[in-house]
Amino acid sequence: MLRGIIYILIATFAFSWLNLFAKYLSGFHPLQVVFFRALGTFIFIFPYMISKRIPIIGNNPGWLSLRALLGFLSLAIFFAVVQRVPLGPAVSIRYIAPVFGVLLATYFLKERVKIGQWISFLIAIIGVVILKGVDIRIDQFSFLLALLSAALLGGVFTLIRYLGSREHALTIINYFMVICLMGSLISIPSWRMPIGNEWFWMGGIGICGLIGQVFMTRAFQLAETNTIAPFKYMELVYALLMAWLFLDEKNGFYALIGMVLIIIGMVLNVYFKGKGHQKKH
Repeated sequence: MLRGIIYILIATFAFSWLNLFAKYLSGFHPLQVVFFRALGTFIFIFPYMISKRIPIIGNNPGWLSLRALLGFLSLAIFFAVVQRVPLGPAVSIRYIAPVFGVLLATYFLKERVKIGQWISFLIAIIGVVILKGVDIRIDQFSFLLALLSAALLGGVFTLIRYLGSREHALTIINYFMVICLMGSLISIPSWRMPIGNEWFWMGGIGICGLIGQVFMTRAFQLAETNTIAPFKYMELVYALLMAWLFLDEKNGFYALIGMVLIIIGMVLNVYFKGKGHQKKH
């Protein structure tokens, strides 16, 4: 269990650097950033899958493709949001994705939602409302984009839950990377050649994405979800610290309250869901 917690902390740290690099690359088309994010993971995962004879196509190509498409759209929109608003608020709003995920799972997978989870969702939504209301740096369009990214990510969570027992984890990830690579190419006319430190940031996005993906997958293999998941919200803490240290971004007291409420709500969701699961055993 301890190793799983360490791994998820490493993963969230890597993803935080990825988000920071995406902020540094605000002068690039978001889809060009998505391309380099996916490329770093694909060039390592695909050969590994071949060597280990892990299925490339999988048993459910349609659902795998849909999961990958939703993930691609969510990531592209998120990078666009990161370019428009401060890093902390952008990451915070996207973290309400589990709310959408649970709602979709309730409708499509017929999963039951506990009263405690509804309360946790309300807390998180209040946090989002406070954050949007007090942070004048978040314009209406960017806010709606952030919500759309979170909603699409919620759909990703639902499909991963459906595919989890049916497909190998790397098959799911590989589909995501391939769709990201292919989808990003439609923006080639808007791409430009990186110069100077931009090469480091582009490469860093790919490397950090790979490290984050590997360690997060391994973390959830080593420990139960309700033990690991709360530590994933350290990504927001890292994001706030990095934005303050490297971007000189500052957040007001009430904006921080909103972010804290989002984290509390999402951690409580994991707790109540896990508590019900434990009782069945």
